[in-house]
Amino acid sequence: MAEIRPDGTTAGGNIAFHNFHNDFAHIQDPNERRRLALAEIDKAPFGWYHIRAIVVAGVGFFTDQYDIFTASFLTIMLGIVYEHSNSGKLHVAQDTAIKVATSAGTVLGQFGFGALADILGRKKMYGFELILIIIATLAQTMLGSGPGVSIVGTMIFWRVLMGIGIGGDYPLSSIITSEFATTKWRGAMMGAVFSMQGFGQLGGALVMLICVVGFKGSLESAAKYGTCTGVCGLAIDKMWRILIGMGAVPACIALYFRLTIPETPRYTFDIARDVEKANVDVAAYISGKPSGVVSDDAIAHVKQDAAALEVPKASIKDFLKFYGKWKNGKILLGTAGSWFFLDVAFYGLGLNSATVLASIGYGTGPTVYKILYNLAAGNCILIAAGAIPGYWTTVALVDTIGRKPIQLGGFIILTVLFIVWGFDFKHLTGHDELGLYILIQFFFNFGPNATTFIVPGECFPTRYRSTSHGFSAGMGKIGSIIAQAAIAPLRTRGATKNNASPWQNHVMQIYALFMFLGIFTTLLIPETKRKTLEELSGEYDLQNETITGAPAAVADAKAEASESQEGKSI
Repeated sequence: MAEIRPDGTTAGGNIAFHNFHNDFAHIQDPNERRRLALAEIDKAPFGWYHIRAIVVAGVGFFTDQYDIFTASFLTIMLGIVYEHSNSGKLHVAQDTAIKVATSAGTVLGQFGFGALADILGRKKMYGFELILIIIATLAQTMLGSGPGVSIVGTMIFWRVLMGIGIGGDYPLSSIITSEFATTKWRGAMMGAVFSMQGFGQLGGALVMLICVVGFKGSLESAAKYGTCTGVCGLAIDKMWRILIGMGAVPACIALYFRLTIPETPRYTFDIARDVEKANVDVAAYISGKPSGVVSDDAIAHVKQDAAALEVPKASIKDFLKFYGKWKNGKILLGTAGSWFFLDVAFYGLGLNSATVLASIGYGTGPTVYKILYNLAAGNCILIAAGAIPGYWTTVALVDTIGRKPIQLGGFIILTVLFIVWGFDFKHLTGHDELGLYILIQFFFNFGPNATTFIVPGECFPTRYRSTSHGFSAGMGKIGSIIAQAAIAPLRTRGATKNNASPWQNHVMQIYALFMFLGIFTTLLIPETKRKTLEELSGEYDLQNETITGAPAAVADAKAEASESQEGKSI
């Protein structure tokens, strides 16, 4: 084995980078080495490697939300190009199917990728979901209609595949950020990753705005969607392909960095059970390298150390036994239930943006150019006014106020706001609705929309962390499907020429009920602020065991012996 210098370095390239593995080489107990190596991550000062992790994970969320948000522009433009028989508009069923297709694929991706990341590893799955998004995105841009094929049908197929990739990004980015984050700022790091959703929405609106301005001359030739043919129709056909295709650009940029990250040390310790590899991966992450390299001498100890590790092994039997106890199962119920109730209102409210834009004069126009310009510009205003400030307020305060108070307070305030909108609907002016919409968007994001992403990435044990996060996120997307396919259409029940949405107030009342139910599911989750992931896992009922799986008395004895040995070594 190479000689270890007093400064913790060895020969060769390690002279340039501090090798944290060498710091613990004298410790024989693999459980103690595990604890010390993880402490290097938990206690590390915030640095460039943390920013790098935020950017790599955040670019994925930018892409995800860009692709989801631009669906509303996509359906408008597809109607103009392909539905001349229906006044340039897709039929309601077609419009809904394209939007719901992405959510349906997302559910599959969240469940599937969440489980696979616990089985195969975070590193092996990370990047694969982006490849799927890139392929599906580029395929959409090349679609067309013909006698034997429907543009709507093929669009639905590729958006389901794209949704699977988007769904996979939720558990993977959350878990990888969480397991690499410093304890003190873990909430802010995860919140910063999630906040890229707001910039993804804004990016989609800005690209749409640029496309509209770029084809201004062609779009001004038609007064309404139904008459947008010839050069106008050609311009729209180019615009939707550019808009969708741009979503692949940030994904391509992030792909290399995702494929070259090291495996998270917690996965390598607790699931792969490779102590030596986990130790060097800690050093690799902090020094910015793709992965650590285990020496030949260390490989011989891997099997011996794996047998000595006292971390429970994942299995279906263990999973059912673990979550079969109420103290553990209630937390999964809390994270999944909160996300479900949130997304019903969160995605349902997004379908009301056209009504709000009309109230501030951004809903119509004398030409197709002006209509689309107002639509894009109006969405920029709404996103910049409510969503983005909410995201970054969470980033600033989540590690001081805590996750649970932010989520609980958010659900309470949202309940009140939806009650006002629903029960005082007839007395509200257009500007009142605008104010309520912006406030609701703010407290969605400085509230449960951010925390339902953060908490599941922290409060579950390593062996089931990704599966549990994926399940929680999947339940949220099921709520969004219900909102889009079942609740939102209720707005037009009994519609007339003078009142297109007579049930709008009742829909808001339904959303208020879901926000109220979210208060109670929030009470089931723990507070995760400023606690290590191992401490949080230790809050579960492990049936008289410590988080390492050893009986408490034995664990205490080993800890004392390890401390004594470490003291002698020093």
